[in-house]
This record gives sequence, C-alpha cells and structure tokens, in this order.
Amino acid sequence: MKEYFAHESAYIDEGCEIGTGTKIWHFSHVMPNCKIGERCNIGQNVVVSPGVILGNNVKIQNNVSVYTGVTCDDDVFLGPSMVFTNVINPRSAVNRKSEYAKTHVGKGASIGANATIVCGHDIGSFAFIGAGAVITKNVPDFALMVGNPARQMGWMSEFGSKLVFNAQGEAECAETGDRYMLQNNQVTKL
Repeated sequence: MKEYFAHESAYIDEGCEIGTGTKIWHFSHVMPNCKIGERCNIGQNVVVSPGVILGNNVKIQNNVSVYTGVTCDDDVFLGPSMVFTNVINPRSAVNRKSEYAKTHVGKGASIGANATIVCGHDIGSFAFIGAGAVITKNVPDFALMVGNPARQMGWMSEFGSKLVFNAQGEAECAETGDRYMLQNNQVTKL
C-alpha cells in the first residue's frame, strides 16, 4: 500500500522511492529511480528527472523541471516556473548526457518564481534566491541573491527575514529573535 498521494493524471515510473505523506499533483511526472522524502508537495506540471534526490518537506510549485544532477535537502522551496539546467553548453545535435553537472540546494533554501539556476552551482542552506534571479556562481548559506546575473544583496534568517548586522557583526531575526553572527563573509546562527 502506497503511503503518498498521486493525482490520477500524474505518472510515477518504476524504481522511485516516495516518502509518507508526499503529494504529487496534476500532470506531473516522476521519472525512474528518484528518491523523494516525506511530506513533499510536488505541484502541477512538474517533472522530476531520473536519479533526482529530494529531502523531506520539499515544496515544488507548478511548472518546474528538476533535472538529473539536482539534489535538494530538507525544507527546500522551489517557486513557480523556476528553472534548473544540467548542461553548460547544450546543442540539440550533440548528446551531452555524460556531461551533466550537479547542483545541490541546501536545507531550507528558497528559490523564487522564474529564477534560473545555471548547473554546477550550489545553493547554500537557508539562502534566498529572489524571483527572476539568474544564479551563475555558488551561493553562500543565508545569502540573499537578486538580479541577472544575481548579486548578493544581504543575508536572510532561517525564518526568511532580512538580517541587519551591527558593527560587531551581530544580527537578530526580527520575527523569531534568533541571533546570527557575520564573520569572514559567512553567517552562522548562534
């Protein structure tokens, strides 16, 4: 007995592991040998390509393709129509499946609507990628990235609030009171 929900229009291929409480919605396709954690929500018209690994509580909004080579840790949010790539120099007439680049999305990271993640660049834990941003380099933990190409415009708390650091490199999340430290261009939660 399956312990997840899949809409009748969704396709789930052989060899997939899907965790308890996960929901897969209309017209989505989970391809062979994917590992999807518990309590994930896979929206309408989503493709999860072969071998993709998703942690627990990953939320994928409508019209997203998660290509081979992508892994997402727990609590990742993938906004509507955001884009992953997996080949740097695609050509229709050239088969580059052996050249797929990997992209890792860290725990709690959020990627906004219509953002593009160029393959081979990792997204740090609790990073926040703004809507429409184009990521062309690795993103540090807690970083706020916006624009095309994306530039770092600050830091975000685990809760998703912008952090304002004082002269001593300390900040407090306005919503939770959690404290953070900025040292050597790296943020840690205290």
